[in-house]
Amino acid sequence: MSVHAFTSFSFSYLNRARVLARTLRDHHPDWTIWAVVTDICPQAAALDWTEEDFDRVLFPADLFGDTAEPWLFAHNVVEACTAVKGAAACHILDQADCDKLMYFDPDIAVFNSLTPVVDLLDSHSIILTPHQTAPAGRSERQNIMDNELSSLMHGTYNLGFIAFSDTEEGRRCTSWWDERLRDWCHDRKDIGVFVDQKWCDLIPCFFDNVKILRDPGYNVASWNLSHRTLVLDDAGQIRVNGHPLRFFHFTKLGPQGDAMTQRYAAGNTEVFELWFWYKAQIENATDPRIPKGYWHYGTFDNDTPIPDTVRRLYRDRKDLRAAFKNPRQVEDGFFAWLHAETDLMHGGAG
Repeated sequence: MSVHAFTSFSFSYLNRARVLARTLRDHHPDWTIWAVVTDICPQAAALDWTEEDFDRVLFPADLFGDTAEPWLFAHNVVEACTAVKGAAACHILDQADCDKLMYFDPDIAVFNSLTPVVDLLDSHSIILTPHQTAPAGRSERQNIMDNELSSLMHGTYNLGFIAFSDTEEGRRCTSWWDERLRDWCHDRKDIGVFVDQKWCDLIPCFFDNVKILRDPGYNVASWNLSHRTLVLDDAGQIRVNGHPLRFFHFTKLGPQGDAMTQRYAAGNTEVFELWFWYKAQIENATDPRIPKGYWHYGTFDNDTPIPDTVRRLYRDRKDLRAAFKNPRQVEDGFFAWLHAETDLMHGGAG
């Protein structure tokens, strides 16, 4: 039985991915860990993957071939790093040595063995963790707005984690997920889509042998801290509502994450200590040669930023996709066409 795990990130999140990979490796040295990198490394960084905690690395061209660049152009960085997850899951499950597969967002750190998930995959094809596992009280208006209404808007399940077994149903699910993410992995809440999460609300409807993992030690994050209390036990282990802390999702590193933690962790000192620890790990894992907010595909090749409105226009118009096969390359003509035919490059970005 062989377990594989993967994460997806741009180089701006390399520091987070490094912490994830190291903490996974600490608890599961025998797992195969993949980096799915939806980016191109800055020349100044000259990263050597043999020095990283990843066993294998995938890039968009490995998954999408010659269509990778125009496909990426139709996505912003969050959409792109999410949209590759389905194709990567199918690719990894196709490896002869992969029996079970787990995905983790790069801003997760693992604190305990995940063997219980491995065991669950003996009898289940798909495992999901919900954002919420307990309701807020009727009078808790802010909690309802921040957490339950947010789940209704962004998805019932947090797709910072998902697991599959190499079964017919597991493969059927990853194939469907890949199909939807290739075409519909966008932040379009106006039509009921939020990248991959809203799509996965349908998984228990479409597929059998689905496990909804409600153990409070998994995927602890700001959106469920109102119902999860962390305590350091006498053995020095962190427990969540009496259960071992398996992994913590350090989402929204910065002021937004700090604000949500302050709001819902209240006097739970262990949560703040975890955040202090994580911020130190991220600082140590940060490569100063990678510019803050860097994403190779965030600009045209003349360094002009690509507005989201331009990305939406390109993906919505088949004629533009047919006429401009390499839209990020200025010499391809799409850049000139935008200036001549639209005002999207003149203050019309959205």
